[in-house]
Amino acid sequence: MASKIFSRLYTSSSLARNAQITNGFIGAIGNTPLIRLNRLSEETGSEILAKAEFMNPGGSVKDRAALFVVKDAEEKGLIKPGGTVVEGTAGNTGIGLAHVCRAKGYKCVIYMPNTQSQEKIDLLRMLGAEVYPVPAVAFDNPQNYNHQAARHAESLDNAVWTNQFDNTANRRAHIETTGPEIWAQTEGKVDGFTCATGTGGTLAGIARYLKEKKGDDVKVYLADPPGSVLHSYFQTGGKLFERSGSSITEGIGQGRVTDNLKPDVGIIDGSFTIPDEDSIKMLYRLLDEEGIYVGASSALNVVAAVELAKKLGKGKTITTILCDGAYRYQSRLFSKLK
Repeated sequence: MASKIFSRLYTSSSLARNAQITNGFIGAIGNTPLIRLNRLSEETGSEILAKAEFMNPGGSVKDRAALFVVKDAEEKGLIKPGGTVVEGTAGNTGIGLAHVCRAKGYKCVIYMPNTQSQEKIDLLRMLGAEVYPVPAVAFDNPQNYNHQAARHAESLDNAVWTNQFDNTANRRAHIETTGPEIWAQTEGKVDGFTCATGTGGTLAGIARYLKEKKGDDVKVYLADPPGSVLHSYFQTGGKLFERSGSSITEGIGQGRVTDNLKPDVGIIDGSFTIPDEDSIKMLYRLLDEEGIYVGASSALNVVAAVELAKKLGKGKTITTILCDGAYRYQSRLFSKLK
């Protein structure tokens, strides 16, 4: 059931729009394709559409947030030429920041949990970032990677901690770019959006934009991995935080409501919890059936998109995010291929 909005994919006008010269690395961020997942669309009787954020120049959705938090620091005079950007990140925001910093002439320092894939650490160092993998501890522990990043920035001259979790420039990136792109690519015919959240910026920003355009006619659902409290939070109306289990996914799930998510809690319509088993099955389905090679968080988002399609009924247009490519997790997710 291919929608008319995709029939013009190769018209001369659409090719002209996508063939423009961009202004360096930064100019190439955003305007990613919206991919119809053919097999899943046929199975559900709805359009399952996934934003190909792995096609950003730094390889993930976090390129958008990285650019906006650095621009925010510049606009506020928090960093001057030759300065240092410091961030706590599970990897992808750090990779985006490392690219943006090199493009803008800044140094980059990254603190990250030592549970993250070696591929991410190696890539960050290759990009010139100074990387500190530290023990993974809860946010309320002073040794949490975010707090260590903040202290590192405070110890330097001409340095800024970009604070991706609570810096709402992150959310603004998706209000100003990702949300409008989804709206334009679907010609406003979007009935549902779902994705997981780490910082909350992607979910909240896109939710805010789509709800302002279409109100209650578009449903927005959080997708949550095991070990995160947010599904419990939304299911109980904010009365309960319950953490149970752990997940193979990286960079998603949360133990608190961040400042990026907080303004938009009231417009989220519901939530799903997605078992790792379902995410891994979908990861291989996307590779085997669609030829799309993505990480576990992207696969989780697609599982949630299918669940939302079932919930809303046939004939709907459901959108989600393909966060990054699987090459950043190859040793962890595809070890059986060795």
